Amino acid sequence: MKVSQLSGLLRANVGKKDAKALRNEGRVPCVLYGQGSQLHFSAKSIDAEKLIFTPDVYQVELDVEGKKTKAIVKEIQQDNITGAVKHIDFYELNDAKPVKVQLPVRLTGNSRGVLAGGKLLQVFRRVTVVGLPGDLPEAVTIDITKLRIGQSIRVGQIEANGLTILEVPNAVVVSVRVARGAAKGSDAGDDDDEE
Repeated sequence: MKVSQLSGLLRANVGKKDAKALRNEGRVPCVLYGQGSQLHFSAKSIDAEKLIFTPDVYQVELDVEGKKTKAIVKEIQQDNITGAVKHIDFYELNDAKPVKVQLPVRLTGNSRGVLAGGKLLQVFRRVTVVGLPGDLPEAVTIDITKLRIGQSIRVGQIEANGLTILEVPNAVVVSVRVARGAAKGSDAGDDDDEE
């Protein structure tokens, strides 16, 4: 999993007025919880947005006035109109304790069905997994090279080294559909491995 750093300052007061004042200063109110007492702090908006507005999932090395902690972003509150980050909840990581996260799904290879004119349909952009922090990859990678027109890859077929995928096992993650002008016969071969 990718690692990012974030520095913060302890919050003297906790409440709506304090949170609004922080936002006006270009800071985001944050809370760290998970392994004991909660820690209320604030971080620069520009630094926090680099963690939020990205397809990647980061393990965050927090530094709050000298106290260093490893965490992940657990929940985000955003403004309904502007999309600006209003609040972030971080969950403290423990190397011996499994954690639940949503990982991006990355496709590799060129599908035979797409090369024959089929249309690739990716249903899941992210999947929810449970695993130890040290076992979490940057993304769940799926090789689609062997996918032909009419075939799909389901959640239960994904190789998850040391992870438990929480999605429904028979849910389709990616498939190749017939598109207009697709030569369905041209992509059939001797080594057809349809299920």
